[in-house]
Amino acid sequence: MNFEVEQNIIKAIKEEISKLSSLSNMEDADLWDEIEKTTERYFQDKFVPISQKVSIVEQVYSGFRGFGLLDAILKDDTITEVMINGPKDIFIEKSGRLSKLDKEFDDERQLEDIITRIVGLAGREVNQSSPICDTRLPDGSRVNVVLPPISLQGAVVTIRKFSKTPMTIEKLIQYGSLTQEIADQLELLVKAKYNIFISGGTGSGKTTFLNALSNYIPKDERIITIEDSAELQITGIDNLVSLETRNANASGAGQITMQDLIKSSLRMRPERIVVGEVRGEEAIDMLQAMNTGHDGSLSTGHANSTNDMLSRLETMVLRGTKGLPLEAIRQQIASAVDIIIHLSRLRDHSRKTMEIVEVLDCKDGVIQLNPLYQFEEDENSTLEKVSGRLVRTENPMKNIQKLQMAGITQVI
Repeated sequence: MNFEVEQNIIKAIKEEISKLSSLSNMEDADLWDEIEKTTERYFQDKFVPISQKVSIVEQVYSGFRGFGLLDAILKDDTITEVMINGPKDIFIEKSGRLSKLDKEFDDERQLEDIITRIVGLAGREVNQSSPICDTRLPDGSRVNVVLPPISLQGAVVTIRKFSKTPMTIEKLIQYGSLTQEIADQLELLVKAKYNIFISGGTGSGKTTFLNALSNYIPKDERIITIEDSAELQITGIDNLVSLETRNANASGAGQITMQDLIKSSLRMRPERIVVGEVRGEEAIDMLQAMNTGHDGSLSTGHANSTNDMLSRLETMVLRGTKGLPLEAIRQQIASAVDIIIHLSRLRDHSRKTMEIVEVLDCKDGVIQLNPLYQFEEDENSTLEKVSGRLVRTENPMKNIQKLQMAGITQVI
């Protein structure tokens, strides 16, 4: 049975189930039983493998109570990203490479029904008056939705899937992104409460790295996490508070921004603040928090290099503070951020840690950087495969006061 035949059968069974007068009041288990019976009747004179029958029942059920054909895609742990460009074009990412699926939704209405279910799970809404929404799935996967008329080819859904098991530093070492020696140094920096920024481009693994780094936070501390849509997987910390922004409702009221959450978190006695991603005016509030006794904060940001991350922070702060001199902004950044870890997605689609730099003071209006580790390719690199490792520079670390205050005598 090919895909087209299977989809026609699923459509026919759905139509029959839709005629049931008690459908809206039916319990999930009863609906499943009814779909099973209808499927058995449909195939009573034909031989069909049990596995295919089960697949059809699951897809029909998902059409009523789940996410339709998305359910099967989301169950596949090898898929890391799903891109839906209207009901007929579905793309997935596996092992860093994109491919088009030979599956499609019945029509635009079916896709929009599934979108409504997804955003409703997180208490959000998306419609023509508010056609853009960031939300998440119950497993923590990040979802972005754009509806017509903003999107010209129909509803667009992008899902960034996350592993069901939290990322650890050990896994990053196994994947070749770090070495054990560098991981040990990062552990000292986190425990000594250095403010660390993780920068990188789209899909470079910033959130994954932040999750792994958070495992080094002492388990007896009070942590506040702040995100647009909750996706961090910090484990082992009992005193953990997770905050999430909220979009305005249809009448334009009720919006809760990252700025609001950062300001509120300062009154919650945090020992560390973890901001999932800084991308706007909230940057000034986060920097002020870092500068007023909330050391050990962690965050991420989009950038193509460490210098670019500093420039982007400057731009974000300028958006939130009218009239503040650029030199004052740079002084604020230099005194707040201690370490920047830059990640990149390379030509072979692998994700690597490219640089670890120390942020020094602001001299003659320019923020000084002290590179501690830099990625160097070796002779085994080719156009198709990148080979190399992070190499310690000859530059000694200069800001060691926090290490000394934490009682750490080891030199980084």
